[in-house]
Amino acid sequence: MKIQLQLFLAFLKVGLLGYGGGPSSIPLVHVEAVERYKWMDRDEFADVLALGNALPGPIATKMAGYIGYRMGGWIGMLNAVAATTVPTIILMIVVLTALNAYKNNPMVAGMSQAVVPIVAVMLGSLTWDFIKSAGTSTLGWRGTILLLAVGIVCMQLLHIHPAILIGVLIAAAFLQKGR
Repeated sequence: MKIQLQLFLAFLKVGLLGYGGGPSSIPLVHVEAVERYKWMDRDEFADVLALGNALPGPIATKMAGYIGYRMGGWIGMLNAVAATTVPTIILMIVVLTALNAYKNNPMVAGMSQAVVPIVAVMLGSLTWDFIKSAGTSTLGWRGTILLLAVGIVCMQLLHIHPAILIGVLIAAAFLQKGR
């Protein structure tokens, strides 16, 4: 029963504070699952994030479902997904109604625009943590920098979808293990 309460509270925070969707939710899930409750380490979190990004649908919901199932079975999965989605649904209705009523107010417009840089900083911080941990792993700094450069070129210049890159890297890892 304790794990169910922890799952609910952890993902309720994500649902309440994950303003802006998936990108802003990922660091919140990381704090709860890795740092606070220690349900997984950084490498496992990175694997869950990569897999979640390769699948269709909202990332916070997929991560809540996986972590909830892993920690509390089917009930844990339903609990974590409900804690993530129900507050978002309620808040979305309330916030959109208020924003629509006051959309011409300069303060409301400025507040909406101020959220974007905050989310960018949160994502940058999480990205830097992943780069540091990859650099000190078996991949090493050269491999990390090479994969980072290849990923940027593929996604930004060649417009290859991240899910395709993740799938190729997973296949390459399986082929490498098979040797």
